[in-house]
Amino acid sequence: MAVDKKRYNMRISGLGGQGVVTSAHILGSAMDNAGKFASLVPFFGSEKRMAPVEAYVRASSQPIYEVGEVVYPDIIMIYHPQVVTHGKSYTMPFYTGLKKNSLIIINTDVDILDPDDTKVLKDLGAKVVQFNATELAIKIAGTELATNMAMMGMVLGITKLVSKENIEKAVRERFLGNSFVASGGTASLDSAIEKKFKKKEELLQKNMEVINETFKLADSIDLNTDELIIKLDA
Repeated sequence: MAVDKKRYNMRISGLGGQGVVTSAHILGSAMDNAGKFASLVPFFGSEKRMAPVEAYVRASSQPIYEVGEVVYPDIIMIYHPQVVTHGKSYTMPFYTGLKKNSLIIINTDVDILDPDDTKVLKDLGAKVVQFNATELAIKIAGTELATNMAMMGMVLGITKLVSKENIEKAVRERFLGNSFVASGGTASLDSAIEKKFKKKEELLQKNMEVINETFKLADSIDLNTDELIIKLDA
């Protein structure tokens, strides 16, 4: 089910090494490829694995003039359960500022919300989509590094902000650049470049397979349900 809105303010929270900022950039590029508008701001402290990372994305069919932190999101994406369970976030509690009737997507296959969280989110009329993005990434792409692709695919699959073609172009630009040019030098150097390119092409393909699968999962979601939490099997 697509959420019919002209604009989304998104807050993405995760940990270092999960590609939070990368996925925010790809999301912004996909919006640009679709002829739409986006602004994004990354926010992080020490650049190390498992340290808190946030990114703020505004996506709209109309021009965007605001920049900076998204204080009042209508979509929150949680890339790692410890954002909730261990408070590894720059925004706590994680739902701070959430607008009414909004969406939360969490990478988890277990219930991590405590009763206080549940009450607040129910009062706000929020919907929480839970699925194991990391497990899906490992199963399809063979690496947990594609977790961010699963999360991005889910939010775009639900909102239908852009097409899969727009996303693929953005992913290609991120991993391959705009074109591939052989060195024109020695055969061994050309061979090395071609091998590197081939590996990146394979990476692109795996990432798109993850995104395609999450689009399918998104199509199965009914946001009109009375249930607060919608659990999906990866």
